[in-house]
Amino acid sequence: MIHLSSPQITHISWGRMEVENLGVGKDFMLYPGGGRAWEWSETNTHHVPGIQPSEVQELLDRGSQVVVLSRGMHLALQVCPETLQLLEERRVPVYVEETNAAVALYNELARTRLVGGLFHSTC
Repeated sequence: MIHLSSPQITHISWGRMEVENLGVGKDFMLYPGGGRAWEWSETNTHHVPGIQPSEVQELLDRGSQVVVLSRGMHLALQVCPETLQLLEERRVPVYVEETNAAVALYNELARTRLVGGLFHSTC
């Protein structure tokens, strides 16, 4: 079996992230072997009620065994209760943090775990 590591986040600042092998963007969805821009419009995501179960399901479908969710720099982004319920039912460890803390935790986990994450670089 080929081990696909999750890409490292090499820079985070307000409205700007740099991700290994993916380049620069505002919000990212990252998982073992890669990632992409996190486009909220795909799932009609808003700050409230927040991160949708379908967004986390994509991380699981791509092999994530641990999930890190960022709530933004000012903790404005919420997480739907159904999202946390999905992860609990699947017995997937989840960490919900302010963005800078989420990035640090994700990068640490990515060294040894199949981690996925959703990262919001503003509010």
